[in-house]
Amino acid sequence: MTARSEILPALAEVFREHGYAGASLALISQATGLGKGSLYHLFPGGKAEMAACVLEEIDAWFETNLYRPLRERDPPERAISDMFDSVASYFRSGQRVCLVGVLALGTSRDLFAEAVRGYFARWVAALADALRRSGQDAAASTALAEEVVAQIQGAIVLARALDQPALFARALATLRSRMATAAG
Repeated sequence: MTARSEILPALAEVFREHGYAGASLALISQATGLGKGSLYHLFPGGKAEMAACVLEEIDAWFETNLYRPLRERDPPERAISDMFDSVASYFRSGQRVCLVGVLALGTSRDLFAEAVRGYFARWVAALADALRRSGQDAAASTALAEEVVAQIQGAIVLARALDQPALFARALATLRSRMATAAG
């Protein structure tokens, strides 16, 4: 029997590519190689449970690779620099869309509102914390963190829309340089 954790990456890609509403059970079955009965055995709550599990896995990855290091790693300037490496890796240098962003913009937004809000709020808070630990003013740290996260998300969308992954890399390089200056 297939474990839930084994099919979460395939589920995530279906939701990334088709959104929540467009991710039919036929598409999910095709991507995972599992029939409806097996899918419902693993996820009795259906598609909503599948998406929630994918969001939990994304949250765990970001907690381990971005949020916690930004909050705890010293020096904070190193944690900020590492964040850009992790972001580039996770979003495959602009070739992978942000599933949380897809859900935030889709008709299913309210269904996953808490997870979506938490993803962005925790990223901004962790980055602002690192900026404060590097000597920045609290209000300026939060404003800059919001701007950086917004620009990263925008760069993902623009790189994907224009089919120019190099645009994402350039945006990250610009933001990394700006943050290095801000973090001192």
